Amino acid sequence: MKKIALITGITGQDGAYLAEFLLKKGYEVHGIKRRTSLFNTDRIDHLYQDPHIEGRNFILHYGDLTDSTSLIRIIQQVKPHEIYNLAAQSHVAVSFEEPEYTANADGIGALRILEAIRILGMEKTTRFYQASTSELYGLVQEIPQRETTPFYPRSPYAVAKLYAYWITVNYREAYGMYACNGILFNHESPVRGETFVTRKITRAVARIKLGLQDCLYLGNMDALRDWGHARDYVEMQWLMLQQDKPEDFVIATGVQFSVRQFVDAAARELGITLRWEGSGVDEIGIVVSNDGDESPLKPGQVVVRVDPRYFRPTEVETLLGDPTRPRKTRLVPENHLPGAGFRNGPQRLRTGPSRPPDQIPWFQGHGLFRVIRP
Repeated sequence: MKKIALITGITGQDGAYLAEFLLKKGYEVHGIKRRTSLFNTDRIDHLYQDPHIEGRNFILHYGDLTDSTSLIRIIQQVKPHEIYNLAAQSHVAVSFEEPEYTANADGIGALRILEAIRILGMEKTTRFYQASTSELYGLVQEIPQRETTPFYPRSPYAVAKLYAYWITVNYREAYGMYACNGILFNHESPVRGETFVTRKITRAVARIKLGLQDCLYLGNMDALRDWGHARDYVEMQWLMLQQDKPEDFVIATGVQFSVRQFVDAAARELGITLRWEGSGVDEIGIVVSNDGDESPLKPGQVVVRVDPRYFRPTEVETLLGDPTRPRKTRLVPENHLPGAGFRNGPQRLRTGPSRPPDQIPWFQGHGLFRVIRP
């Protein structure tokens, strides 16, 4: 019998990769997207199937995590074997501006799905995956962070996700549901949102190289993160729902790098060497050399500055995951063990021939378990 999966947040980075992965596995994939004036389906357009085609295996539904009636209706109609709750207001900085909405969507949204499963009597037939986050650790209590590390959230986003984490555990224990949390550390890809720091950096470096932008402005240059690739991580989300019993896992590379190191690596990939002067809000990145005669970038040019507006009210200084447990349980396939990854810098930045170069500096991979194709 063909398995049926329901994905919230299907138009996001993880949702798009997961949908593609499940379709290749032979699943019938249903996705929930919010109704907006713009389609916002760029990441999944290659998966689209005409609704007039019989037997199609990729179907979208309008719904919202803040609307329990839409969730109950869709789950009752689809009768999924697996639900992946990937939808969220996922930008930490925005959560300080919209704390109530973030709590409603990211926290209570998970409850609405779990309660829909329970109300519809699907506790024993539907498996539930909750996309949790390393932001739960916040002001870290130990390094590296593992499944047993105490949480100390430092943003409205993380606090909302904390509720989602524990309500998932509660429904698992109270109703015998197969419900689990994936505590995912930062994971990136070419389709990562452009407001997130990794894409912000790679886009800016490419534009600076081409003379389309003068300077990149960032916040905490000393922030340390454990960066992986979304294509790897969605496979492990699926694997978490294939286990004999539901368990919560940290998904990470076990290697961390600073924002400054990330900028250096992205610049090197385009033949730019930087040096750093100053500290804190006075730190600057200066061009030492630049390969390529056509680039207007010159040695001595200041191309990176710190802007205090990009600091969080409560900073998360360091995140480093311990992937020991998922490896021991064979949740992480052998070919996913961390290699050189970020140490060799981003694999490449490229500009597509069919679009303006300032729109397409795709970042192809860093912090990888393996070398990832774009």
